[in-house]
Amino acid sequence: MLRSIKLGEADKIVTVMTQGSGKVRAVAKGIRKTTSRFGARLEPFTHVSLMVYRGRGSLDTVSQAEIVSPFRALRGDLALFAAGETMLEAVDKVAEEHERNVRLFMLLLTGMRALDARPADPAAVAESFLLKLLSLSGFHPALTTCAVCGAPAPERFASGLGGAVCAADADLDAGPASLEALDFLATLGGTGLLEAGDIQADTRVRRESRSLLFGFTEYHLERRMKSLPILARSLTT
Repeated sequence: MLRSIKLGEADKIVTVMTQGSGKVRAVAKGIRKTTSRFGARLEPFTHVSLMVYRGRGSLDTVSQAEIVSPFRALRGDLALFAAGETMLEAVDKVAEEHERNVRLFMLLLTGMRALDARPADPAAVAESFLLKLLSLSGFHPALTTCAVCGAPAPERFASGLGGAVCAADADLDAGPASLEALDFLATLGGTGLLEAGDIQADTRVRRESRSLLFGFTEYHLERRMKSLPILARSLTT
């Protein structure tokens, strides 16, 4: 489940990413009552099996929910929570309602499993996730060659130009980017989520690569992400 908001005195509107129908928004009636049959089944991070009644309007109605995996580790650790929130928010922003996207669903499920395994660096897992999500959305940044001309060893970075660029193609918005930071991002992008949390880099490289990735992500998603500042503060150093 991605998120929920209160509705009236006892209900909630829940947003879930499904395997077969993409993003779905539905009303869980009476969920805030102590006698609710849903209980804690409809909480963010939880992998659930849902039965949903398709409504005539924009909202469906949840009729049944069973927990498949609670991913409890994410609720008791700030670094894991911040990484998980980043994944949920990113998926919520790119997924289309009732548009099937199995690859995005499986990416999110793998990300939750990777965090539930308590990786050494949860922030690196979230950053690897963002790179993979960008790739699925058609926005993977150029990191090892110039996004414009393909020249090797670029030393500038411009989100509007597609990522790393050489000095000849850099525009006024392009900032410096070290080869170490770009290589680290390339490694994160090419590493599976279950292994990404074990990749090590020094503090300077981690901070620089994070800044490049976060700026690129928000530029191409065309939205501010509330979870990114929290993820930045939780960065393992």
